[in-house]
Amino acid sequence: MIILPAIDLIGGKCVRLYKGDYANMTVYSDDPAAMAASFEERGAKWLHCVDLEGARDGGTPNFDSVKAAIDATRLKVEIGGGVRDMRVVERYLNAGAERVILGTAAVSDKAFLREAVREFGDRIAVGADLRGGYVAIKGWMETTVTSGDSLAAELMEIGVRTLICTDISRDGAMRGTNRALYGALSAKYDMDIIASGGVSTLDDVLAVKQAGAAGAIIGKAIYTGDIDLSEAIEVSK
Repeated sequence: MIILPAIDLIGGKCVRLYKGDYANMTVYSDDPAAMAASFEERGAKWLHCVDLEGARDGGTPNFDSVKAAIDATRLKVEIGGGVRDMRVVERYLNAGAERVILGTAAVSDKAFLREAVREFGDRIAVGADLRGGYVAIKGWMETTVTSGDSLAAELMEIGVRTLICTDISRDGAMRGTNRALYGALSAKYDMDIIASGGVSTLDDVLAVKQAGAAGAIIGKAIYTGDIDLSEAIEVSK
């Protein structure tokens, strides 16, 4: 299982939101590239980035910060937030990103999703952010009538290989991850399931590994010191 330390971006800064609330934000660093380099020094091979302003409003307002993190390290960087057309996908991939994550567009624009998967294959991932079992979009500001289960089935049919699933109620709350959710998704769907939201202890890391997840995204727990990134990488092997 891979460990993906997370950098969420607003205004070029590394931030964390509490349960997706933009009004409840903590800034952890003014230098995302230096933060990415520190993750690499501790043994990380991957980096998960989200442009939170892009997710909410569309566009790529934090592109330069993502590019700086790519250029400063040898990390495989996946980036999501505001990816709504092929131009943005190509811009990130040309900048050196390993994988681009579609969120809102994966729900609202299936033609775009199919085109992106057809063109770029497994370099396209989908982020399914769940609130009460239903997919939330536009930076978690809107909750749809699409269930996580029905979306996963459709994604598998389209050919998506990687599904990043976040339980919004656990994100940034430091109260553990939704182990049952990731176990059920891993057992039911032939995709790589990446667990996100609430991975706050080494026990959580082990639990999602045992549930069959292909990866775990860790955010706040690294910044607060509740999880030692090097130890998480070790136990995930």
